[in-house]
Amino acid sequence: MKAYMTEGKNRVHLENFNADDLSFSPDDKQAAKKELKKLRKRLITLQQLLYAENKHKVLIILQAMDSGGKDGTIRSIFKGVNPQGVQVAGFKVPTPVELAHDYLWRVHHKTPARGEIVIFNRSHYEDVLVVRVHGLVDEQVWKKRYQQIVDFERLLVEEGTLILKFFLFISKEEQRKRFIERVENPEKQWKFNPNDIDERQHWDAYMQAYQDVLDKTGTKFAPWYVIPANRNWYRDLIIARILVAQLEKLNMSYPQPVENIEQYIEVLRNA
Repeated sequence: MKAYMTEGKNRVHLENFNADDLSFSPDDKQAAKKELKKLRKRLITLQQLLYAENKHKVLIILQAMDSGGKDGTIRSIFKGVNPQGVQVAGFKVPTPVELAHDYLWRVHHKTPARGEIVIFNRSHYEDVLVVRVHGLVDEQVWKKRYQQIVDFERLLVEEGTLILKFFLFISKEEQRKRFIERVENPEKQWKFNPNDIDERQHWDAYMQAYQDVLDKTGTKFAPWYVIPANRNWYRDLIIARILVAQLEKLNMSYPQPVENIEQYIEVLRNA
């Protein structure tokens, strides 16, 4: 999966990434779905271990253009996990209270505690993306935020958080198809916002902003993964592989049971 990973060592050029890429897929789509099913089961086990061990923290960051598949990724990959140990945090337009604080204030208190997986559906990166593209703050302000974000994530990592950052990369043409589907499908019309069309006019500016995010905030301790996302099944497969591989590296184990636990079997049978 290193083919999709960027640590900020070299200049990132998104035109070198292919949103239709299927380089690491099995022989066919059905084989991919079968593998994804196995990965989901493994993820459920690993999440139970994480929760029981109560030692590590996992933060998953999903960023994408509108219709990029953040919601679908969460639904697909985390199907069946224990909701007690997995939470989703969304970051929409800041409230007046949030705007009265520094831009990381609303983010920090939603990061995971020990034993938790927290998924950010959008994140603090909006403050160097939409804020930049729409000129909501001065350039000298948002330019400082790259290093501030790196320092913030370094703090989280040093405090025991595993950070996995995914940019779900779709093509402009694929976005157009998905918007049309939303308008035509009665079950998806609620998702469509006319402002999405206005945002689409800023596509090139967003791509430049994402390139800078990948360059300036991809680090060894919190790398970015640029995930080809034109095909949902491939997107889910690659992300699930990465998640399982990274969680397995934590070498987790269940806590030791109470001493001489066997003696309680007979007690319980007679209780």
